[in-house]
Amino acid sequence: MPEDPIEISPAIGCLYGIGVGPGDPELLTLKALKAIQRVPVICVPQAANRRDSYALSIVKDYVKPEQEILRAPFPTDDAEGAAQAWSEASELVAERLRKGQDVAFLTEGDPMLFSTFSYVMAGVKEICPEAPVEIIPGVSSVMAAAASAGVPLATHGQRLAILPAAYGLDDLSEVTSKFDTVVLMKVSPNIVKTLAELEGLGLTGQSTYVRRVSTDREKVIRDVTEIKDEDLDYFSLLIVKGNPRKRPQ
Repeated sequence: MPEDPIEISPAIGCLYGIGVGPGDPELLTLKALKAIQRVPVICVPQAANRRDSYALSIVKDYVKPEQEILRAPFPTDDAEGAAQAWSEASELVAERLRKGQDVAFLTEGDPMLFSTFSYVMAGVKEICPEAPVEIIPGVSSVMAAAASAGVPLATHGQRLAILPAAYGLDDLSEVTSKFDTVVLMKVSPNIVKTLAELEGLGLTGQSTYVRRVSTDREKVIRDVTEIKDEDLDYFSLLIVKGNPRKRPQ
């Protein structure tokens, strides 16, 4: 009696978390570029209030027509809705991985710093734990902004804090007293409150505002009291040089 044919399952695809940098395509790493051009599926986060994916726009000239683009829309101001969106995105990615397709999830900046990739990675690991994951770091907006502004983030023995502005303002006094440099991410929606806090702490003269770093819309403002409405942008940050208390030697 002939034996039943053995069914061979396709190999599980690999999930790549790829940082595409802050905006300038020339800041893509060679490793990121090679992975992007190699995979059959590219997944990109896309804010619900935006017409396209910022991460995809950075690499659009390198994407091939035959590559599938998975768009993962997410709300910017709805935590519960965002959780559902990332769950759905994880399902879509896991479906491709189980078909043996490698998937590149693109994120602006670096995948491991305030990145949407972390949510999808967690979801995929829960749904498809056998799938390998490779993370390719990218140039973060923090590093790029410091370079454009010519402001060292930290030197030997100094401390650096990176905070999302939406949640870090209440702790600004304490943080700037303990850290030599504080970076406030995506600061524009809270700019009025932020500038008031900095003025109260006497730190406006030690702050630098950077908008859309590495793009043709980049602007570095060293006198933050001169920030105007047209200077505001979702992709913006403040570099604040703090006044740390002397610490015990």
